Amino acid sequence: MAVLRLGMAQINATVGDFAGNRQIILGEIERARELCCDMVVFPELTITGYPPEDLLFKPQFIRENRQVLEAILPATRGITAVIGFVDGEGSSLFNSAAVVYDGQVKAVYRKVILPNYGVFDEQRYFKPGKDLSIVDVCGVNTGINICEDIWFEDGPATVQASVGAELIINISSSPYHTGKWHQREEMLSRRATDHLVMVAYVNQVGGQDELVFDGGSVVVGFDGRPLARAAQFKQELLAVDIDTGPLVMARQEAKKRGRQPKSVFVPGWESNTYTVCAQASQSQKPVLEQRLVEPLDLPAEIYLALVTGTRDYVLKNGFKHVVIGLSGGMDSSLAAVIAVDALGPDKVTGVAMPSRYSPGESLEDARSLCQNLGIDLVHIPIEKIYSSYLETLSEVFDNVSRDTTEENIQARIRGNLLMALSNKFGWLVLTTGNKSEMATGYTTLYGDMAGGFAVIKDVPKTLVYTLGLYRNRQAGDSPIPASVIDKAPSAELRPNQKDSDSLPAYEILDPILSAYVEQDKSVAEIVAQGFDAEMVRRTARLVDMSEYKRRQAPPGVKITSRAFGRDRRLPITNRFRGV
Repeated sequence: MAVLRLGMAQINATVGDFAGNRQIILGEIERARELCCDMVVFPELTITGYPPEDLLFKPQFIRENRQVLEAILPATRGITAVIGFVDGEGSSLFNSAAVVYDGQVKAVYRKVILPNYGVFDEQRYFKPGKDLSIVDVCGVNTGINICEDIWFEDGPATVQASVGAELIINISSSPYHTGKWHQREEMLSRRATDHLVMVAYVNQVGGQDELVFDGGSVVVGFDGRPLARAAQFKQELLAVDIDTGPLVMARQEAKKRGRQPKSVFVPGWESNTYTVCAQASQSQKPVLEQRLVEPLDLPAEIYLALVTGTRDYVLKNGFKHVVIGLSGGMDSSLAAVIAVDALGPDKVTGVAMPSRYSPGESLEDARSLCQNLGIDLVHIPIEKIYSSYLETLSEVFDNVSRDTTEENIQARIRGNLLMALSNKFGWLVLTTGNKSEMATGYTTLYGDMAGGFAVIKDVPKTLVYTLGLYRNRQAGDSPIPASVIDKAPSAELRPNQKDSDSLPAYEILDPILSAYVEQDKSVAEIVAQGFDAEMVRRTARLVDMSEYKRRQAPPGVKITSRAFGRDRRLPITNRFRGV
């Protein structure tokens, strides 16, 4: 029986920032030492950042990642650290965890199960490991594995538990989508109770391109209940005492009742035991305050994911300021509020670009929003430019009826103006289109799609309103004017235009899109759920026809289980129609 003080470093690494990541790791090792931790563990591929993608094909990238590990070793005097890095060379690379103590690498675990679905392409880069060894840290038999390894019922965690592991440590970089923490903890609870083992799961936090990592690192007892949990979307060090005494007694009782550990044999897998350090660093340690943070409810979780993803995309890419076109509508208002919460009001500028079809109240709504948020508003009417376009094209368009072409010219003028401001002042343009629009192509290529980052690209329109109402309830400031929330959605590109003129009501459209895009249901299956057949067929056609637009859209924060781009990848040239 032993007590191991474990520090779980839930950090925000940046891909390729070897110097920055090294400093974060060293800082967390020192913090763990101050808390008298015997062991500190870091997320998957901590040194490189996750996911490094095709940077893994660069030999220099692999060399520098190893050099950082070597530079960290001297800091591990008297403390064990588990650090994610890339091991191997050439075409034989491994997603690995180094177990280091007193300046030496004592063991290396190589990820066994390599995910190759959704946002993951690990089989493109890595070879699978085969050594499922146990490390003895301060008298606690510990199995180390990496992310996907623990998701498989008969995977590495099962093998490690069957050969004596009392504690399973899983280091992860698990991307966020709505409700992911619940799925994760249910799975961890099953592993713990199935094998009578304690499970410590450490996850990365922060944004990386479209992906957001939500943290939520957790320790689960052998009875399946969480013992400690870190906050979501926040960098922190979670320290917890792992007491194996109750576990040993529970296993003895289970043995008396004839319950034997489940054993799994997979040809090629091996298991050994390595002693890392024989005893804890201190017999008497200061008492730790239990930290068991309650998970966020769904609107708060999603909103914080959007704020985190926006903040890290802007700052990690070196931008100092963002600019947003404000129409006075709900989408642009929500995007502006997220930007201000992510960056601060001094780093956000709104631009109102009214046309002949923009109601006066829309401009007032944009002004009220900016006043509420404390951001500058630039006013650039587009009537003169639009009239010039129409005059320039009049001869070519002669005897051809007006249609969406003239509408889209307005959107493209606005996109051009925003990009001019970006070019002149170095501001990043945040686009404001939602997932419902991106799905159906109800958006203008080189117009409202023009920009550097799409804040709500993966947020369906109905969820836009939910998030707006949620944000207005926080802190009592209600930044989005009630008139914005109450008005009917409109692109304002022709007289009295409403989104409902072109699309089904969003309350009907969004469930259809979810079924077709995120669940891959056929038209017939969706109709069988009670939706109008022609409406479903038309929606499916709009989605299929708009793939070429989505390929040219900027990246945006992924918050659903199936986002356009990273998750859903369809050919543009494609004659299959599942209708």
